[in-house]
Amino acid sequence: MIHVESLTKIFRTHVKQPGLLNSVKSLFHREYTEFVAADSVTFSIEEGALVGMLGANGAGKTTTLKMLSGLLHPSSGIATVMGFIPWERQNEFRRNFSLVMGQRNQLWWDLPAGDSFLLNKEMYRIAEHDYQQRLKEMSERLDIADKLHVQVRKLSLGERMKCELIGALLHYPKVVFLDEPTIGLDIVAQHSLREFIAEFNKEQGTTIILTSHYMDDIEALCKRVILMDEGKIQYDGALSALVDQFSSEKILTIMIDQEIEHDAIPNNHYVSEIGKDHITFKVPKSEIAQITSHFLAHFSVRDISISEMPVEEVIREIFSGKNINS
Repeated sequence: MIHVESLTKIFRTHVKQPGLLNSVKSLFHREYTEFVAADSVTFSIEEGALVGMLGANGAGKTTTLKMLSGLLHPSSGIATVMGFIPWERQNEFRRNFSLVMGQRNQLWWDLPAGDSFLLNKEMYRIAEHDYQQRLKEMSERLDIADKLHVQVRKLSLGERMKCELIGALLHYPKVVFLDEPTIGLDIVAQHSLREFIAEFNKEQGTTIILTSHYMDDIEALCKRVILMDEGKIQYDGALSALVDQFSSEKILTIMIDQEIEHDAIPNNHYVSEIGKDHITFKVPKSEIAQITSHFLAHFSVRDISISEMPVEEVIREIFSGKNINS
């Protein structure tokens, strides 16, 4: 459904030093700087997949989605979406995809969302029966049916994002790009949108790429993730395998029947938390056997649990450069 090969986008910007003299100089001799926003990005996504795209600010996620949407022309490389070259903007392509950006409004600000939906109905040539059925179903699922006739400007952020999502999906697109759809929303609104996106993907078989800074979004929705940093793909594969590849540590929690001083704990530099009845270590995998053996031999141990590092922390370490070449 989506194929990307060596896709690169370089932004060239004019640099001018402050001051009148430098303004005059720049008229005759301009200096430019280049920024590589996407660097030889290559991946393929099958039909019906829901793939997460992760990366810090400036990693190249949004630039990649804009190229796949046809909003930006790449500097080099190729891409096809549903068999179309996105930046050619053919009508058949535009009728079958949607882009939702959490920080951009697509609905008319001074009109009720229902009016914008009617406009989308005509633009995408949705039959009246299909339109009414889809609108009713989506608005009820998102608990927004009573807000469709309220001006968009008077809606809360969560209500606006729900309406944005409805507007983008009314024509049942084959491909959807969701760029930070839950940004700024409270926990309840985030959960509601996640459930809706998961159900829509499952029922309609829509191919979805989701970018988000909230790891809860990615963990709840995506089995596969594409990790980007400085415009390059650093990882492309199963979310569950991401921790194994980039983390050499695990969380070791030992439940004990007595209080213990910090200095009496072996390998105490790995301790992340000490409670009245437990000690938690963030420890290299190679050290787990030694620590557990020591506790079993010298303390009254009720229980031991070993778990993977939280995905969010692994991602944070990757972005900070600690494990980027692991």
